[in-house]
Amino acid sequence: MQNDPPVQASPASPVVATKSSTGLDENVASLLAYLFQFLGGLIFFLIEKDSRFVRFHAMQSILLSGVFWVGMIGLWILAFILALIIGQISGLLGSLVWVLMTLLELVLGLACLIGFVLCMIKAYQNQYFKLPVLGNFAEKFSQK
Repeated sequence: MQNDPPVQASPASPVVATKSSTGLDENVASLLAYLFQFLGGLIFFLIEKDSRFVRFHAMQSILLSGVFWVGMIGLWILAFILALIIGQISGLLGSLVWVLMTLLELVLGLACLIGFVLCMIKAYQNQYFKLPVLGNFAEKFSQK
């Protein structure tokens, strides 16, 4: 056996957080854009001048919020129309439509909540995480 000197692990190099033009670290600004959904995304998208990372995540937050609200309003309108039509025929069938629409709203809300939480985690980890379809639009709109 040789008497080799013990191998010492080199200390991990500290991660240098890049600042955005807002004065916040890029990952914190991106996380806040998701945390405050449409309003946060809009504010960070408008005030951020330098960081494409922050602008990307802010735009993706705006788009995800838009999908949520357009989907919810669409479901409300559809539920109201179906309830009027079916409610004239049968009260029980109208009630089933309301239950079905409520379940669809819950699924949409849960999917968007999961999307926001996942995006917040990835943004805080300094990762460009693109949601399906929305990520491509966010990338296109966030370029200067």
